[in-house]
Amino acid sequence: MWAAVWSGDAKKLGEVIRQDPGFNVNMGLDDDWNTLLHLAYIGDSRTAVIPLLLAHPDVDVNVMNRNGATPFYCACANGFTSCVRLLLKDSRVKVNEPTSNGYTPLWHAARHGRFDLIKWWIASGREVDLGKPGDVEKTDAIGKAEERGKTKVATLLGRFQENPEETRHQVRLEIGWCDEAAAEMFAIVVIVSDELLQIDETTPSPAARFFNIAAQLPLELQMVLCCRVVRSDKEILNGKDSEAAFKELAKKPVWPSIFTG
Repeated sequence: MWAAVWSGDAKKLGEVIRQDPGFNVNMGLDDDWNTLLHLAYIGDSRTAVIPLLLAHPDVDVNVMNRNGATPFYCACANGFTSCVRLLLKDSRVKVNEPTSNGYTPLWHAARHGRFDLIKWWIASGREVDLGKPGDVEKTDAIGKAEERGKTKVATLLGRFQENPEETRHQVRLEIGWCDEAAAEMFAIVVIVSDELLQIDETTPSPAARFFNIAAQLPLELQMVLCCRVVRSDKEILNGKDSEAAFKELAKKPVWPSIFTG
C-alpha cells in the first residue's frame, strides 16, 4: 500500500484496495504519524493515487500527523500545486486548519513564496484566511511574505484583501481556471445527456443538444444555465462549438456558485 502511494501507482493501489477493502486508510505509517494521504500530498508525481484515497469511504481528509498537520497543510508547505488543486475541490477539506503550533497553511505557503499555489487557491473560491495582522510568526500571511521578501505573494494577497471578488476574477482569467471550470461543467452536462437522459446522439446541433439537456434538469439548474447562455453573446444559441461557448461563459465575473463550491 505504502509503496503504491509513494510511487504514484494508481493501478497498484486500486488492486491493493480491492484485495483488502477494510484496511485502515487513516493509520499513521511512520514515526511522524503520516498517513497515506500525507504521503500522497508531498509529491506532484503522486497525484494519480489521490482520487482513490479520497474516494475511500473511511478516509479522514483532515487527518493530522504528529505535528497536527493535515495533508492539505503538507501540500501547501511543500509547494505541490497540483496536489493542492485536487484538495481545494473537495468540500470536506478544511483549508485553513492550523497545526498544533498554530501555523496556518496559507501562512506557510506565503512564507515560501508559493505564488502559483496561492493563485489557484484564490481562484478556487474557497475561503482564504489571511491571518491575524501582526502575527507574522504563525498566521499573518501578508506580513510573513513581506518579511521574507516574497513581494509577488504579498502584493497578490494585498490585492485580494482589498477587493476579493475582482482579484479572484482576474486570477481565474490569468491561470486558465475559467476554461478548466467550463470544461468540467460542459462534461457534466454531456454525461447527464449520454448516460442518464439518453439524448439521441444524432441531435443536429450543439444548441439543440444543449437545450434538450437543460430541459431535463432541475428547474434551478435550468435557470442558472439559461442565465449564463443569455449573457454569452448567444454563442450556444447560434450553434457554435458548445465547449468553446462554455469557456466564454466562465470568463464572466459572476460564475454560478454551485460550480465553484
